[in-house]
Amino acid sequence: MAKGNSNKRTIKAIHDEAMIIARSLQKAGQTKEETRIIAQGIQKGLEQYKKQQSLKERELDKKLKQLKRDKERPVEPEGPPSTVVQDRQHWLPWLLLLLTWAAVAVYTMI
Repeated sequence: MAKGNSNKRTIKAIHDEAMIIARSLQKAGQTKEETRIIAQGIQKGLEQYKKQQSLKERELDKKLKQLKRDKERPVEPEGPPSTVVQDRQHWLPWLLLLLTWAAVAVYTMI
């Protein structure tokens, strides 16, 4: 029951705020009816803005709760790692070593 009462207060507050803004924007010679129509437009805009903000807040809350749940959940190993690192030696250093020994052997024979 408190929720409904709170909702009436926020609607009343939005209406009052819209009237204050409409009166501050009022031009000379503008009728009360025109001011009331402007206030209604402002009120609708304020209500729409507040709805969007509450939706964003709810989505952010959901994301934060999900992150918190994920953080609390223990990490389970999935099995062996998918990438296996193999120790392979490249052939170039060995080739250069053999060429160097061959060059030294040829040099000593000459």
